[in-house]
Amino acid sequence: MFAKPSFFSRFSGSVAELTGKPATFVIAVAGIIVWAATGPFFGFSETWQLVINTGTTIITFLMVFVLQNSQNRDSRAVQAKLDELILTSDAENRFMGIEHLDEEELKRLTRLLREAAESEPDHVLAGKVDHIVRYRRTKLKKRI
Repeated sequence: MFAKPSFFSRFSGSVAELTGKPATFVIAVAGIIVWAATGPFFGFSETWQLVINTGTTIITFLMVFVLQNSQNRDSRAVQAKLDELILTSDAENRFMGIEHLDEEELKRLTRLLREAAESEPDHVLAGKVDHIVRYRRTKLKKRI
């Protein structure tokens, strides 16, 4: 049903997973400690400093692309799930695609929705929630 992810997508997902672990952080800190401890041996030379600067710059530069790819895929997946929920619920279908609005439009929409939620009496909101819960239960029972 789904196409196999590209090599880079699999690679970036694996790297993002690996680099997000506490053990990876500990290894990085240990590397910095080892580098700092070797300072006196190398006389705190410019070459000694260049090693850490170059290494961290290269790693940071490459990680930006790897993590951005992973985050973009995650964002698209979450957006697809939200769109599916909108389509299969009583939610407003016109909210699909609002992620493409510019920043000012999103701020305005958020403000309008907040104002609408605050102005609506609690009993009206509770009634809507009850209606949705009953609707979902009915839908689930029909599936079973």
